[in-house]
Amino acid sequence: MCGLVGIVSHKGVNQEIYDALTVLQHRGQDAAGMVTSDGGNLHLRKGNGLVSDVFRQAHMQLLQGRTGIGHVRYPTAGSSTSAEAQPMYVNSPYGITLAHNGNLTNADELKADLFAEDLRHINTNSDSEVLLNIFAHELQQQRALDPSAAEIFKAVAGVHRRCRGAYAAVAMVIGSGVVGFRDPFGIRPLVYGQRETESGTDYMLASESVALDILGFQMLGSVAPGEAVFISNEGKLHRQVCAENPRLVPCIFEHVYLARPDSIIDDISVYKSRLRMGEYLADRIVNRYSQRSHDIDVVIPIPDTGRTAALPLAHRLNVKYREGFVKNRYIGRTFIMPGQQQRKKSVRQKLNAIELEFRDKNVLLVDDSIVRGTTTEQIIMMAREAGAKKVYMASAAPALRYQNVYGIDMPAREEFVAHQRSDEEVARIIGADWLIYQDINDLKASAREGNPSVDDFECSAFDGQYVTGDIDDRYLEKLSLARNDKMKQRRETQFSPDANVLELHNHG
Repeated sequence: MCGLVGIVSHKGVNQEIYDALTVLQHRGQDAAGMVTSDGGNLHLRKGNGLVSDVFRQAHMQLLQGRTGIGHVRYPTAGSSTSAEAQPMYVNSPYGITLAHNGNLTNADELKADLFAEDLRHINTNSDSEVLLNIFAHELQQQRALDPSAAEIFKAVAGVHRRCRGAYAAVAMVIGSGVVGFRDPFGIRPLVYGQRETESGTDYMLASESVALDILGFQMLGSVAPGEAVFISNEGKLHRQVCAENPRLVPCIFEHVYLARPDSIIDDISVYKSRLRMGEYLADRIVNRYSQRSHDIDVVIPIPDTGRTAALPLAHRLNVKYREGFVKNRYIGRTFIMPGQQQRKKSVRQKLNAIELEFRDKNVLLVDDSIVRGTTTEQIIMMAREAGAKKVYMASAAPALRYQNVYGIDMPAREEFVAHQRSDEEVARIIGADWLIYQDINDLKASAREGNPSVDDFECSAFDGQYVTGDIDDRYLEKLSLARNDKMKQRRETQFSPDANVLELHNHG
């Protein structure tokens, strides 16, 4: 998963892109990048690290221009080298930069086609570079000296015909403007908004509405499945659905975990979705144990995303809600860390228990999901060490048993604790007295209530159903080999040279 932003403004955009990327930092902490345009020149800075690490004052001073795009990354395809940080650039036609969130499921096939038919060279293992070159080739086919919105939309239509998988992208075409587009299923999110100024209307695209909010943009809506939104350098907004038979099937994991709770995605409040997850989960506990027979003394969330679901759950069960863990916010996400020992060490650094909330109590812990079980096992152990009599576990999401192929960096399926195991077996492994998962239909209902027009939700990590229809066992096996712990550890040892500011001049 990654975070995207694109701005066309009447003033310099470097600081605003920086601020937006900082707000979207939760979507990617591996690398960050920004490219701006002040007419015919591009100014690019990207590298590994957090936004605050990649951009220093000297870099910001060079990132001049009233148009630009930005990106924060978790590596889900390719490697974690700074060479694959985004935005990516190609000089023909016009000079185009692109930032991408998602995963192309036919990237290998496209890469071969680009070389053999389009005569384009791909220099990295990133499917984002493939997407950029597909878009560039389709735009070049229009043979326009100064591409219009209609010609850019034809190029996006060509992308939809050729690319499969999940992709939300923002691209800057030098001399023309910024375009944002979304795959025909709308799997990965993309929103857009406007801001009125004395000089005219500014426009912005972003992965989440919270980025619009902090910069004073009014959200106009989500980019529809298969739709492209083009903002010209003159400040004109154009929209067009460029894919045939689009369907809105967004990723449910945005609501479970990925997105910030204060974001609106596809007209659905992430916060309200998570509240409803807690209510449905409470109903499952009541149906299983009845309101009177459960012996839960206190509900304690695992911070941060377990918090929103835990509060209504405790209210519906009529038991106390307490904060039992203090979180160190300077430790990375444990489910993408290579190696079990590193994850276990990280959990202890990440959380500390408040003993008085556990001592001599039957505790129900609530988390957004359970992936490998490493984190959950350590947390349950911490709860027992703090004096809990019994420790129960509730997951606001169903059991994760299948790989996500659409842009979320999850492990090989064999590394999921629930893979080919029953709920009771998982409970024993993580050390819980009992474990309860969310029902998948309840999970869908939690989000669909915010927007009944959603056709369905992409839930492949839970049900193994891949909406694009092109995923088979051979593809999943190949993905497992690329994402297992051994391969991640190998990538971690690769040398990643620091990136410098590049001045890219368009002489067209």
